[in-house]
Amino acid sequence: MKHPIALALAIALSGSMTACTDAGSGKSESAAPPAQTDTLAADTGNPLFRESPLPLHYPPFDKIGDSDFAPAFDRGMAEQLTEVQAIAGNAEAPTFDNTIVALEKSGRTLTRTSTVFFSLVGVDINDARKALQAEYAPKLAAHRDAISLNPQLFARIQKLYDTRDSLGLDAEGMRLIERYHTNFVRAGANLSDADKTHLKEINGELAKLGTTFSQNVLAEVNDSAVVVDTKEELAGLTDEQIGAAAAAAKAKGLDGKYLIALLNTTGQPPEAQLHDRALRQRLHEASIARGSRGNQYDNTAIVSQVLKLRAEKAKMLGYPTWAAYVLADETAKTPEAVNAMLTRLAPPAVANAKREGAALQAMINKEQAAKGEPTFALQPWDWAYYTEKVRAEKYDFDESQLKPYFEMKNVLENGVFYAAGQLYGLSFKQRTDLPVYNPDVLVYDVYNADGSQLAIFLADMYARPSKRGGAWMNAYVQQSGLTGNLPVVANHLNITKPASGPTLLTWDEVTTMFHEFGHALHGMFSNVQYPYFSGTSVPRDFVEFPSQVNEMWSDWPSVLANYAKHYQTGAPMPKVLLDKVLATSKFNQGFATTEYLGSAMLDQSWHQLGADKIPEANGVMAFEAAALKANGTDYAPVPPRYRTPYFSHIMGGYAAGYYAYIWSEVLDANTVEWIKANGGLTRANGDRFRAALLSRGGSKDALQLFRDFTGQEPKIEPLLKRRGLDGALD
Repeated sequence: MKHPIALALAIALSGSMTACTDAGSGKSESAAPPAQTDTLAADTGNPLFRESPLPLHYPPFDKIGDSDFAPAFDRGMAEQLTEVQAIAGNAEAPTFDNTIVALEKSGRTLTRTSTVFFSLVGVDINDARKALQAEYAPKLAAHRDAISLNPQLFARIQKLYDTRDSLGLDAEGMRLIERYHTNFVRAGANLSDADKTHLKEINGELAKLGTTFSQNVLAEVNDSAVVVDTKEELAGLTDEQIGAAAAAAKAKGLDGKYLIALLNTTGQPPEAQLHDRALRQRLHEASIARGSRGNQYDNTAIVSQVLKLRAEKAKMLGYPTWAAYVLADETAKTPEAVNAMLTRLAPPAVANAKREGAALQAMINKEQAAKGEPTFALQPWDWAYYTEKVRAEKYDFDESQLKPYFEMKNVLENGVFYAAGQLYGLSFKQRTDLPVYNPDVLVYDVYNADGSQLAIFLADMYARPSKRGGAWMNAYVQQSGLTGNLPVVANHLNITKPASGPTLLTWDEVTTMFHEFGHALHGMFSNVQYPYFSGTSVPRDFVEFPSQVNEMWSDWPSVLANYAKHYQTGAPMPKVLLDKVLATSKFNQGFATTEYLGSAMLDQSWHQLGADKIPEANGVMAFEAAALKANGTDYAPVPPRYRTPYFSHIMGGYAAGYYAYIWSEVLDANTVEWIKANGGLTRANGDRFRAALLSRGGSKDALQLFRDFTGQEPKIEPLLKRRGLDGALD
């Protein structure tokens, strides 16, 4: 969870962090912005100097130019420092209103600017934004430190914390004081002046390195795209995919050739389709080499520096490692708790993967023998390709049979939105009058069952060279009773846009769309008083829980029947095909779990090191190999989902926190069982989930929110059953 004074830096480092939009409510004069703000905004015309006049303060993308950001950052930081100094230097005794609430209201220009800027950096970076990101990341870090390490301000917070039981606060107000106190202590408020000075240096350097890392990752994705000379080599891809590859090559001045763009994961989707084994190998090797090729985008030195600085910072703050520092503020609490779960899951996951690998090897041997050619050993670039063959043989269907039933906008409107309507009574209306930063972005008004507006939702589904990899949700405006704001939230995927014709999705892309909308619901349903607690402002190892629950509706029979219709004929997906989709729910789970655990355990291996144990740049890849071996996840045909030099999660908000997905999935699996046992897709269940959990944001202890909904403690067995790891506790 991030408080307002840390939000800008959090966005800068993670790329996916939602941010609050603060506006005064008149309760605390000390938090009001300088009186000249509105006048100056009118004089300069900079749209970031004032609240957007568009509905729900939706960003005026068409009015904001890159030249607006620097003056808005400068003004925003200056304004907030003035506001904070007024709070810290207030001659009156500290009160909840003149200190905590005042801080909640501070920095509205900076938050607005940071929210829009870092969102655009993620979805449409350019040279100007790269330069601004590099320039302002350390400035924002210094700004954050100037507030978090202000001794006068912390003295007021400490006083309120010490007397909190006598202030007559409600539960949310009490929690807000406790969270502010915790965050200031964790930011170094109790350090000596000398240590504070050194901590500021560390934070500034980490901000610079994090920016360079993220820019290198995107540059490497584009620089490592695979050029193919002939159409024949692309056998196995659809005509639409081949057309997109030709268009991508032409855009690079490679007329007559084909360009296969990379995603940020180790595995690349075309590996499941390409018949040409040599091309699959080229694609895989291009993918895993990213960030460690010795070129200008090599990230190994950055990784080493970042890890050393984090370990040093953790030690200064009283923790043996960065993992111990991070996890103390998560639901897991300790590295030992995370290690206990991951080491229980790894052996059965790898055993499952090896059984799956044996089936793939048998398929390879069978095919090669039929062709009268020598066999070969299963390699990572063979896994997805032969998995589809085994799937087809075992279940008599392959993924390509599904795609005609999954046209992108239909999945969104008649699948994702339909499920939300059935469960929560929501309705959606597309609007085309609001500006967008890219013409492919879709915008919808979202309404409650009673017709009142809940939010505005943006859907940015297509990949492009200027967009970072992966899928994520962010908030342009966060709900808050204090500010009176309603949410403006966005989902982002990286679906390849066809050169022409409909956009047909894979099953993974369908489930990802449902997953990300779970995050969007978490943001849209927020009903809290203070910006600090809004939406997805929950522990990192809890934030994936609601989104994972929302995946359950992707194959819920009535939901699937509503959207799984042929894009040309409108015919529903045949029941026999639907049954096969459901039957394969545990298929290839050994692979999926092992590649994930490889990365999650690698993250912990790195962040459980002391500063003196972290290798130099030339030892980074060797440490990775040794860590995978030590963790028992070094099964060669299944490399980790992310390798260290392009593991963006752990250079951002998931540092020592990538375990969060499977930690959250324990809660998810328990919740899905509860929902199924209590009637499934019903308004009663939806209303309960909304009221007890989704609307509460971070205003209550995360695990207590889970208990409030399910009425029980989380158990690991439902997760093991779902992933076919039932022997994990044996």
